[in-house]
Amino acid sequence: MAKRVAVIDIGSNSVRMVIYEKTSRFAFHLLYESKSKVRLSQNAYQNNSNLQQDAMERTFFALADFVNIISSFKARKTLCVATSALRDAPNKYDFIKRIRDELKLNIKVIDGEREAYLGGIACANLLPNQNNALTIDVGGGSTEFAYIDNKNVTDTISIDLGTVRLKELFFDNNDINGAKKYIDEKLEVLNDIDASKLIGIGGTFRAIITAIMKQKSFPLRKIHAYESKSDEFETFLKAVLNADEEELCKLNIKENRFDIIKPGSLILQRVIKKLNINELIASGVGVREGVYLSDLLRTSKDKLPANYNTSVRHILDAHVSDKEYSNNLNKLSKELFDILQDKFNLDAKYRRDLAIAAKLYPSGGSIHQFAQNRHSYYLIQSSLEYGFTQKQMVLISTLVRYAKRKLPSNVHIEKYKVLLPDTKTLNTLSYILTLSIYLLNHRPRNIDFRCSLEGNKLIIDSKNRMYLAKEDIENLKALEDLEIVFN
Repeated sequence: MAKRVAVIDIGSNSVRMVIYEKTSRFAFHLLYESKSKVRLSQNAYQNNSNLQQDAMERTFFALADFVNIISSFKARKTLCVATSALRDAPNKYDFIKRIRDELKLNIKVIDGEREAYLGGIACANLLPNQNNALTIDVGGGSTEFAYIDNKNVTDTISIDLGTVRLKELFFDNNDINGAKKYIDEKLEVLNDIDASKLIGIGGTFRAIITAIMKQKSFPLRKIHAYESKSDEFETFLKAVLNADEEELCKLNIKENRFDIIKPGSLILQRVIKKLNINELIASGVGVREGVYLSDLLRTSKDKLPANYNTSVRHILDAHVSDKEYSNNLNKLSKELFDILQDKFNLDAKYRRDLAIAAKLYPSGGSIHQFAQNRHSYYLIQSSLEYGFTQKQMVLISTLVRYAKRKLPSNVHIEKYKVLLPDTKTLNTLSYILTLSIYLLNHRPRNIDFRCSLEGNKLIIDSKNRMYLAKEDIENLKALEDLEIVFN
């Protein structure tokens, strides 16, 4: 597969282009992203789904710029898919031919089930393991669903129910009751679906989640893996549906979504009610990532390998040159966690988070050694997202930020208190990471000492004098009821 791959998604409301770069076999990162709200389906549903000339012109010129951008990045492959707007349009072939002839861009119109599947595999691979979850992608002309259980994607469904379609057929005529009836009839295809979680894909869901996060002054500025309880989400949807334009502004809805946010909110409201959803999860990935993954994983049944994380691998590929040291830190931190777990009553779920923090700790040194911790912190908080909860993202980045320093500050803990574990647990994990770093100060190729716990003493047995480790550990604020003893 080419190192750089571009993906274009032509939707009813927007066209989006992303460029991904591979750093190793299954590791990749987003290199560039652009979008344009071309409203390709504007006025189409009032004209037998035929694309209108102005909308096609806007889309053409946006795609022309995308082609130039892709060329500037020297991407070797471009995958271009189109969804509902072109799927429904009787005059689509003329538009597709023009794009092919003038821009040398081949558009593949995918059916609704394929669209649902692509969104499903993106979430299955790039969100933390989800069980009994249903993805929902509310687009301009259609809405897609896919059921996910243990990375398996099934029950892919597409229905002719979208924000622009509802706006033109019902909201423009102030026929809200008609819209509700239309939605509920379309949602009968979900009668046999039993899901407790709803994973939101696409612009409508992201707009609502972004507004909720702003309203709450949420400390983390990323929506991927954001979790919301159904009562919080439904309360916000109700406020949106009852708001005028001035109130939508106060609810942090962007002006360019005023005309379609209510149709989208009504769809989501009816789905949550029908399925009795308990929890909602925001996905920062969707069809575009699904298109890329279906190409990347075409010989792997559309699944990343077990226990493999593409974000971790990318950071290691791009920012950690001494893999031996990184692996030793990872190994030692897990060993110390296992030794101290019962004594400090540590939840087993934190073992992996600590080990990843240890593995990625050196990453910031690739930017500047004297500010390694700060750079590692920003790298991890911005780049470590695929496959992690937001609590894990914040914990791992926090541990790295305060490694070899004082324990996490009260200011930092207060800022991220809704995402961090209790202070005692956080301080213990921070201590273990710092201790691991100090014990490896002499950079052995293989760990050349053994650790054991005897009462309140952590015994370090080594033939090496470990002079640097002893010196640093003397200045390390000890955990209560723990003494470090070198033999």
